[in-house]
Amino acid sequence: MYYSHSSHTANLAKMIQKLAGGTLCELIPRDSYPSVYRELVDQAKKEITSGYLPELKVPAESAESYDIIFLGTPNWWSTLAPPVATFLHRQSLAGKTVVPFCTHGGGGSGRVSQDIAKLCPDAVLRPGFAAYENSAKETDVAAWLAGLGVL
Repeated sequence: MYYSHSSHTANLAKMIQKLAGGTLCELIPRDSYPSVYRELVDQAKKEITSGYLPELKVPAESAESYDIIFLGTPNWWSTLAPPVATFLHRQSLAGKTVVPFCTHGGGGSGRVSQDIAKLCPDAVLRPGFAAYENSAKETDVAAWLAGLGVL
């Protein structure tokens, strides 16, 4: 499961799926975010500050049949993007293993893992992966996945 605004997170999600297998599911908000950067910044900051949960265009696939869920997001102001928060509010991940990954423009992983843990407290959270924009190298992702015991 992932949300991607500028394709960076989508590219990382596809790399993870290529290496680890599984089903790829994109979380798409019903109303698209602005493409003009300043407008995007203003809207996303307001949503994050207010706790707004945008509707998704297509309800996300149920996580019920999966044991491990890789959950991807851009790091927006040190946390996860609102469409990912929407998914976490609408799915029970109790007993699931959740593996976060994110892309960022210089902020690293911020509080992404901690905030995901707060939204799915009954899941087992594994160490995440963060990549600057589109800089993720397949060898680094493979090493991370091997460290998780996925490869």
